[in-house]
Amino acid sequence: MARPICALIDCEAARHNLQRIRAMAPETKIMAVVKANAYGHGIELMAPCLSEADAFAVASVDEALALRHLGVTHPIVLLEGIFCASELTDVVEQRLELVVHSDEQIAMLETHRGCHNLVIWIKVDTGMHRLGFAPSEVARVWHQLQGLSCLAQPLRLMTHFASSDEPNAPANATQLAQFKQLLAYLPDPLAISLANSAAIIHLPESHGDWVRPGLMMYGVSPSQANIEELDLKPVMTLVTRVIAVKQVSAGESVGYGGSWQATQSTQLAIIAAGYGDGYPRHIPSGTLVLVNGRQAPIVGRVSMDMISVDVSHLDAVDVGDPVVLWGKGLPIERLAQAANTISYELLCGVTKRVPAVLSSADHHWYEKPTRNENALH
Repeated sequence: MARPICALIDCEAARHNLQRIRAMAPETKIMAVVKANAYGHGIELMAPCLSEADAFAVASVDEALALRHLGVTHPIVLLEGIFCASELTDVVEQRLELVVHSDEQIAMLETHRGCHNLVIWIKVDTGMHRLGFAPSEVARVWHQLQGLSCLAQPLRLMTHFASSDEPNAPANATQLAQFKQLLAYLPDPLAISLANSAAIIHLPESHGDWVRPGLMMYGVSPSQANIEELDLKPVMTLVTRVIAVKQVSAGESVGYGGSWQATQSTQLAIIAAGYGDGYPRHIPSGTLVLVNGRQAPIVGRVSMDMISVDVSHLDAVDVGDPVVLWGKGLPIERLAQAANTISYELLCGVTKRVPAVLSSADHHWYEKPTRNENALH
């Protein structure tokens, strides 16, 4: 028997979201960002779901190799480039594309021997001030890289917005203007890429040749934009089941530290989930989950393996009943706001002990089990 918590992955939702991105940016190619184990969804599950993307983007060679081992033949872009020269062997063998953001990386390429037609994206720091060359350095970098026989020509250009989730932020126009100024005096690059998820939605003038959707591809809003208005569907639904039902009297406290006290006789459902699974410990009492498809508030502190839920207002809650922690019917954005964090952190924080499984139209997780079924399966 296994703990009844799992992350249900809806492949059809992922395909739908990819179609929505194509509709929003019809003149561009899609570089699907699947770093951090596909934002916690499981790269082995998501790669086939996103097979209609034009390329994939990851943070490291290890992530790229995982895709190749799954049989992915798409172009794969290393968003942070290489971390040491020895990684160039895998880059060449696996036909990976490199982002170059530092002189140290250029030096690694200069010592590499052979003509391998490596595809290079020059990262330009237009205002994020994290990775990339300052605009004033790009011409020098461009000419330096053009002299290397191991590179495919022409080169490509990339930048990243710092505030695209705030559509009216002045920084967006500033970054876009800096990037366009570069294009005016550089030889024509083979391709340009600027737009992350929020820019795809809010900054259509930034779409360029390639867009790089991440969070929105998983059906989560990267900004204040309403997910239903965007017509995006959540790919992950974190689900569990009730493992105990009990009654507490008025005045009795619940959980570690007794931080929540019943004001009346209260029926509690104890569910198999906790911070050991990636559910935030600091979430306040009153945060909602769905029990049998109906809203019910968490009470008391989140434990490592269990959470208490007030189900006094619900009819006939039993051991084995399904619980949704976030996803279908309960947007993760709402939980992120209650936890004073971001959806990215919640998705990537789902721990290894929570299995990710593909959902299907006939999946029984959302159904109340019949009495002759094993209550926790």
